[in-house]
Amino acid sequence: MNTLSRRRAALSGVVAAVVALGVAEPVAVLTGPRSAPLIAVGGLVVDLVPEPLKQFAIDVFGTYDKIALLIGTGLLLAVFGALLGLAAARRLATGLAGIAVFAALGVASALTRPGAGPLDVLPSLVGGALGALTLWAFVAGPLRGVDSDRPAGDAAAHRRASVPPPAVAALAKDEESSGGWEPPARDDDPESRRRFLRGVGLLAGAASVAGLGGHWLAGRRGVSTARAAVKLPAPAAPAPQVPVGADLSLPRLAPYVTPNREFYRIDTALVVPQVDPVTWRLRIHGRVRKPIELSFDDLLARPLVERYVTLACVSNEVGGDLIGNARWLGVPLKDLLDEAGPEDGADQVVGRAADGWTCGAPTAALRDGRDALLAVGMNGEPLPIEHGFPVRMVVPGLYGYVSACKWLTELELASFADFDAYWVPRGWSAEGPVKTQSRIDTPRPRSRPAAGPVTVAGVAWAQHRGVRRVEVRVDGGPWRDATLAPTVSTDTWVQWSWRWEATPGEHTLQVRATDATGGTQPEQRRPVAPDGATGWHTVRVTVA
Repeated sequence: MNTLSRRRAALSGVVAAVVALGVAEPVAVLTGPRSAPLIAVGGLVVDLVPEPLKQFAIDVFGTYDKIALLIGTGLLLAVFGALLGLAAARRLATGLAGIAVFAALGVASALTRPGAGPLDVLPSLVGGALGALTLWAFVAGPLRGVDSDRPAGDAAAHRRASVPPPAVAALAKDEESSGGWEPPARDDDPESRRRFLRGVGLLAGAASVAGLGGHWLAGRRGVSTARAAVKLPAPAAPAPQVPVGADLSLPRLAPYVTPNREFYRIDTALVVPQVDPVTWRLRIHGRVRKPIELSFDDLLARPLVERYVTLACVSNEVGGDLIGNARWLGVPLKDLLDEAGPEDGADQVVGRAADGWTCGAPTAALRDGRDALLAVGMNGEPLPIEHGFPVRMVVPGLYGYVSACKWLTELELASFADFDAYWVPRGWSAEGPVKTQSRIDTPRPRSRPAAGPVTVAGVAWAQHRGVRRVEVRVDGGPWRDATLAPTVSTDTWVQWSWRWEATPGEHTLQVRATDATGGTQPEQRRPVAPDGATGWHTVRVTVA
């Protein structure tokens, strides 16, 4: 196989992979977006990849980790397709067997998704079949048009081998009289190349249109219209007014209330679940005396409370931004659990999402009087779809991985001894109380403030305990008390500021917080696993 034919074979395999993935998308509109091979395989990767690699992806890509994963998965499948094309050029059966493996991986990945059914195999099967047909067409079918594996000098021998022995003499005579047999078109033949590239363009283009069209149709089948039709009732217990001065409104300082579009999103859902509020049901069951089932209208008919609560991700590094504060509207979890009546020993409430993800929160924490909610609203509007519409859990003082179940469909009373939620077998602690933390937002690292008065400011949090004190120091000197802004409650973060008389040169700023129990943020740096990072946020600047 010459250099050009290798390129052609590899490109043939890539196009076959594009066709397989593209055609599968519109089929997945009928069977559910999680059954599409790219999403199904990506979901399996999320479940199986080692935790350090997941954390690396979050550290590097932040809230774009899912996009990076899908792009990476797509590139890997394209490489796999190129290898299949090269294999098929030598032996077609090998390439087709690889396509079968490709389809089988998609089928297996789709079937491992929670709630999967028999129809979920269709996108991978249909995509695999058309991918195999595409590979055959380029390697041995009508789009091939060349015999690039055989040198031109062997052409006459090839022709003789392809006819019955009695005709060989006549063939030789014909070749002698005609000056030799004209070999088939080569890879560098312009017409052959144009025919090949037209086939590549048409099939890749059609597959891309099918893939994008499938995504568009899936969006049309989403729940945006249903969400827009939701009218949230007025809260029976409105949120307290945000005190004057709670938001210092300084440049680069995170606002006291995080806008919905800027609120961090970390979860395992590669495709945002589309849960119709009309058909949504919540089951409260397990180790309870009285199982309960509620519709969305049942939930909205109950007295709703509105509270400001700051949520934080356990994957948030020291100084990170995987944290936000919002005004949530919902039903108190304590009321629902009290109605269901947890049995003795039911010390864990397992939240289960529409896509099968689970978290496990201590039952006691949900019934101790804190504003743990089944939230239906966020900052004055129905929950954004990517943040859990129609219903999610919000629990002050617990990291999201043990409490903040989005797209909630079940609450199961169990025990920590009998059930491990999603992240626990993957090395994270079963219970996740939020640690006392603080962050410097301004000045930014490696910035160059002017000498003289500089306002150092940031946020600190210790949800459900509250922040008593924030201190700042420069270049390892004495700690100085920062000024705390007022706050709504102990369940939200607090902004702080400190006036620094900056002198020219390089300086190191550090911050630490002390919560209302007297616990001070420790200096020792620890990673986020297994139960949250620790350490003092440090910022280095050069004063001009």
